[in-house]
Amino acid sequence: MATEFEDGFPAEKLFAQGYSYTYDDVIFLPHYIDFPTDAVNLSTKLSRNVPLSIPWVSSPMDTVTESHMASAMAALGGIGIIHSNVTPSEQADMIRSVKSRRVPILSSPVFKAPDSRIVDEFDSNDVPFVLVTQSGTQETKLLGYIARSDWLGLKDKEAKLGEIMRTDANVCVPWDYDLGQIDEKLKKEGRDFVVVEKEGGEVVDALTKEEVDRVKGYPKLGKGTVGSDGRWMVGAAIGTRESDKERLEQLVKAGVDVIVLDSSQGNSVYQVEMIKYVKRTYPEVDVIGGNVVTMSQAQNLIKAGVDGLRVGMGSGSICTTQEVCAVGRGQATAVYKVSSIAAQSGIPVIADGGISFSGHIVKALVLGASTVMMGSFLAGSTEAPGAYDYDEKKKCRVKKYRGMGSLEAMAKGSDQRYLGDTAKLKIAQGVVGAVADKGSVLKLVPYTMQAVKQGFQDLGASSLQSAHDLLRSKTLRLEVRTSAAQVEGGVHGLASHEKKAF
Repeated sequence: MATEFEDGFPAEKLFAQGYSYTYDDVIFLPHYIDFPTDAVNLSTKLSRNVPLSIPWVSSPMDTVTESHMASAMAALGGIGIIHSNVTPSEQADMIRSVKSRRVPILSSPVFKAPDSRIVDEFDSNDVPFVLVTQSGTQETKLLGYIARSDWLGLKDKEAKLGEIMRTDANVCVPWDYDLGQIDEKLKKEGRDFVVVEKEGGEVVDALTKEEVDRVKGYPKLGKGTVGSDGRWMVGAAIGTRESDKERLEQLVKAGVDVIVLDSSQGNSVYQVEMIKYVKRTYPEVDVIGGNVVTMSQAQNLIKAGVDGLRVGMGSGSICTTQEVCAVGRGQATAVYKVSSIAAQSGIPVIADGGISFSGHIVKALVLGASTVMMGSFLAGSTEAPGAYDYDEKKKCRVKKYRGMGSLEAMAKGSDQRYLGDTAKLKIAQGVVGAVADKGSVLKLVPYTMQAVKQGFQDLGASSLQSAHDLLRSKTLRLEVRTSAAQVEGGVHGLASHEKKAF
């Protein structure tokens, strides 16, 4: 006669013991495998009405997500949330930039008017050509272009650019050309670059053969996250002040697909009122509330009408809220608790913060999250804002990464996220640092997602829904790891070892 036995603990019991657990504190016990890794389907929902092919969201931080990152996220099947530490018009322009392209390349070409005479930009070897438009800006029709080789060969450099520019209508391609179509045109016509245009002739960008070849070298891109308008989907962060209603209006006009109310502590009268305002004024736009870490916080925002919840308080690598304010929660506990209450209302949960490895992503998703939001994991990549510096001590390239609660970021306006924009004395809840070059997210994300799929396979879960069902049915079991177990579970006992790929 078979003997029943218990091995490990169900999540319900483990997270009811009064401890605040991080991802590293807990470990899942393996289950039964009856499918290959490639059968794992990680499609999900960011919010009620925003489906994603992968559960990946880039954080609304000014050193993480602007147009380039949001375009890459959409191309991969995830989504980017554009930060609000800029003017409303600048944030709206970033939304339009994402919406007006189908290739995750941003080149920032130089524009000149036809009556311009001198092209100082060619003094730099980084500028291969200059685009001549009616107004000398990106917002008007392309008239022609000047190649650097043409400029250097000119004897009369006082000539107007309109008189010496090349005019070639075939250099332009529609905004909705994908990577394959652009590559085919470059090869067929032997071109070094093409100019991407909107329907009315406004220039979107100029894509070089070198950049197209670089992106072709990464894992093949699918259709991406495309909305009902046939364009890439993109989100934006706003605050809860009266002025944010004007910002919201500009973002909706620009075509934003989802709004994230950006606050370190989302359970406030200000956020409840803003949620109701957004849903009343723009019912077609999903709104995500947060941040929250408790069931009661979540319930208040669900009652207010949110379409999604963002979970995490003080768990980010550059966040010091738990140390400074003595408020927060271990991220594993927070994700499980909030997801438990949110699932009863069909509200998707974003696990925001605390992600350093692919295993953390597995834990966040299996514990109930529908997506994971990345900050430091994506910072330092090609698509992250900012220029690279070289760290002499570490012998590698780095990019700045700062918390939105750092004094540096708050000086630009992010202090309202911490309800401190009216305070005379600013208290930092974050730091400024640097992260190593990670290369392109177009390679990093597919690589990491494959590791996540392997984790799901070990747990016997072929999808997010099946993982959540296995957890809530008490089939999946967990244990708490001692500090020694955590050491044992990582690389140890070696004089040296190969560094991780990412």
